[in-house]
Amino acid sequence: MKTFSPKRQMRKPFRALLRGALYIGAVALVSLTLAAAPVWAAKYTMTIAHLYPDDLTNNEAAPSLERFKQLVESATDNNIEVKVFGAGALGSEVETGKQAQLGKTIQSVLISSGAVSSFYKKYQIVVTPFLFPNYKTAWAFFDSPWFANFMQGIRKDSGLRYLGTFDDGGGFVAFTNNKRLIKTVADIKGLRIRVEENPAHITIMKSLGASATPLPWGEVQTALATGLADGQFNAPGVNDMFKLADVTKYTTWSGHVYNSVTWLVSEAWFSKLPEDYRKTIIRASREAVTIGHGIATQISIIGWVNSCKNFKACYILPDSEKAKMRAILRPAYKKWITTEYGLDAADVDALWAEVDRLAAELENRWMDSYLR
Repeated sequence: MKTFSPKRQMRKPFRALLRGALYIGAVALVSLTLAAAPVWAAKYTMTIAHLYPDDLTNNEAAPSLERFKQLVESATDNNIEVKVFGAGALGSEVETGKQAQLGKTIQSVLISSGAVSSFYKKYQIVVTPFLFPNYKTAWAFFDSPWFANFMQGIRKDSGLRYLGTFDDGGGFVAFTNNKRLIKTVADIKGLRIRVEENPAHITIMKSLGASATPLPWGEVQTALATGLADGQFNAPGVNDMFKLADVTKYTTWSGHVYNSVTWLVSEAWFSKLPEDYRKTIIRASREAVTIGHGIATQISIIGWVNSCKNFKACYILPDSEKAKMRAILRPAYKKWITTEYGLDAADVDALWAEVDRLAAELENRWMDSYLR
């Protein structure tokens, strides 16, 4: 005969309640897990590294790559996932470029003109002073079949495929310095100008009578503030973005160099994609680069207007003075690039001739169309 136990009777509803709670908790956990799980899993990942800020409003790289991401992911039904890491989050340009050669952790990079020659020696020709007379010629050249063929060399030399060229903060550079407003070639003499760690820029400054001070970008503001360097040059958009008016007084838009950023993708990774995905990437990159041209120009013009407000004095170098500077720089640059740097003079002449041909073609087309 069972005896009545109040405690035993109390345990029964408690156990039932506990079982119910555990069941509800398990269901909730499964529901949360399913909700957190991705709806799709990409077959391929394209990680893109660059040094520009992630801000969509103060540079051309971030919004252009955002558009590229939209186009690629939608066209491939999200089978290619595009991940963009800006602000040097994955390392320096050379470091990320080397990773992109392998195509495993990084598949694509944006590299400034000073670093591209580490992967493709002939690219130094593109750094020629006063190479382009205007934006339209620069864009026509960088987006041309001739230049695409020229850049096949980087694929052969380094295993990186060319996708396009962005205008580094607006392309045409402007001096900033603490000593004096540059209005003539003579005003540059004796200045200590910070340059990229690029022998081409060192040659350009020495030819103008300045002292070149090679420094990585991260040290520029300190060097200018402490007097280690008197000045530097970058596109007005860059000068404005990084508030160089806080550490220098004068700015002159000289346009003596056209700064560019080269967009590359790992050939090892790219070649393994299905053909329709490879076409998608080419198609999307073409649109992204075109978008970038417009954004960079706007940023450069706004940067110059802001520079004239924030620097003590601003000046646009007139064409007559640019011609004098060009007459000094072009022969000196050709001598350096063919003797010290070791490139074939025929390659230099061929690139210069193509730019001149495009400039003349555009000029004739404009006059024929609009000056009738």
